[in-house]
Amino acid sequence: MILAAGQGTRVRPLTKQTPKPMVPILGKPVMEYIIEHLARYGVKDIMVNVAFNHWKIENYFGDGHRWGVNIGYAYEGAREHGEIVPKPLGSAGGMRRIQDFSGFFDETTIVLCGDAIIDLDIKAALFEHKTKGAMASVVTLPVPPDQVQNYGIVVADKEGKVTSFQEKPSPQEARSNFASTGIYIFEPEVLDLVPPGKVFDIGSELFPMLAERKLPFYAQTRHFNWIDIGRVSDYWAVCQRVLRGEIAQMDMPGREVRPGVWVGLNTRIDWDTVNIKGPVYIGSSTCIEPGVTIEGPAWIGHGSRLRQGCTVRRSVLFEYTRISEGATFEDVVASPVYCVNKSGQTTYQGDESTSLRWGDARA
Repeated sequence: MILAAGQGTRVRPLTKQTPKPMVPILGKPVMEYIIEHLARYGVKDIMVNVAFNHWKIENYFGDGHRWGVNIGYAYEGAREHGEIVPKPLGSAGGMRRIQDFSGFFDETTIVLCGDAIIDLDIKAALFEHKTKGAMASVVTLPVPPDQVQNYGIVVADKEGKVTSFQEKPSPQEARSNFASTGIYIFEPEVLDLVPPGKVFDIGSELFPMLAERKLPFYAQTRHFNWIDIGRVSDYWAVCQRVLRGEIAQMDMPGREVRPGVWVGLNTRIDWDTVNIKGPVYIGSSTCIEPGVTIEGPAWIGHGSRLRQGCTVRRSVLFEYTRISEGATFEDVVASPVYCVNKSGQTTYQGDESTSLRWGDARA
């Protein structure tokens, strides 16, 4: 089960028109990496709950045959005043609705959030879950104590049995620094505890219930890459790590024309006058004018145009972004409409309060 019905409000404007699982890394949606990882472990049947801009997820992934899996969708919403309105039921509520409809969760189920990239050993996690006789398991990782307010925090005893669950506590209130990674393993009876037809959340409602009733609910602590995109600043940092080649099985697309410089098809670049220091990817149909400087890690989306003498440092440009002549863009994520710095501050194109000048390369 991939949870993909949320709005992704904390990473706006990246998710203003795009579902969070569709936010791209190396030109691929985050959720595609999840599906590829599940397929490597032989997971064949995948349900996805969807709501906001659901058609963008459904149109891209279809029935899943490209990845050798079967994908199904459960839309959460209603028709009101002649329009279809998204109405997410919460992570647990959405699963209960699917179970009541078809009994899909009649076997042990892996549940993942659709907005993080992982390389978890799924077989090992399932083995530990079964060995402990768990009804529910949550995979955890330690986080710095000053960041616990961004996560669901798990408190467990020496055997790993969860004694309490705190949803985004303050550093002063946190009783642990082990964060839920949004990776769960459930037995079918867990869903019997979820009230039907109601909004119900896994982290803030189901997990505290399991702990309070002292049911066999266990935490697993594993060493693996967990790339969570909870905020815009996380997205910028993730892209920097991926472009530097720090994450396995995430290879740069295109053709390497110089050490650390990859390009797509149909690019126009004045190689004699530009200064490009990798790692850098330049997408197809992109024009790089004379005198441009690009310092990686940087991603230049397809159809972009970098005007003469401009500079792009450690940044991500989405497709069809035009950087104005002589402008400097450093440590940002930019699209034809908005620009977000690594701290999450957003500026929109045409805002006269900023010195940045950019626009749409198609204009």
